[in-house]
Amino acid sequence: MAYNFFALISRMRYIDRWGLMRSTCRENIQEHSHMVAVLAHALAVIRLRIFGGDIDPGAAAAAALYHDASEILTGDLPTPVKYFNPEIRDAYKQVERLAADRLTQLLPPELREDFRPLLREELDPQLYAIVKGADKLAAYIKCLEELQAGNREFAQAAEQTRAQLEQSPLPEMAYFMEHFLPGFGLTLDELQEGT
Repeated sequence: MAYNFFALISRMRYIDRWGLMRSTCRENIQEHSHMVAVLAHALAVIRLRIFGGDIDPGAAAAAALYHDASEILTGDLPTPVKYFNPEIRDAYKQVERLAADRLTQLLPPELREDFRPLLREELDPQLYAIVKGADKLAAYIKCLEELQAGNREFAQAAEQTRAQLEQSPLPEMAYFMEHFLPGFGLTLDELQEGT
């Protein structure tokens, strides 16, 4: 029997993000998920090595890779709509859960329990916090990229997202923002001068 899970996952590249915003460079959920995975892995390594935490960076990266997979079936609902009121937020969470369950059914039965928690985001609380922090950080980096391209459409989103990141209780977030975030404002030539 053939299973279509991974073929469907590969279609993440067709789901665009930032649907209500004019972007200079489009971003899809596959690109976004890759960046979230990179950032979640980095935050977990920082927690592990700098702050002595007990976390698996590989598990953080895997959870981040699948954190938006349900959007293959639901599409990307813009944040202002998704969080407009508690009823919409809760209803959309239920839709995401149903989509995650549908995706899980596209796997062989022997693999379903390995993917279900990733697709449903049923994670250890500290792992969940890392992935959510990385997701917010990726959104902020996208805002910075748009602002650097002269797109003021992202100014308010950048301001609000930066404020949320600065309020993060994750010490690894503050560390990343201090030591790594400044590089996202540099040109290619400036980035290479640091090597």
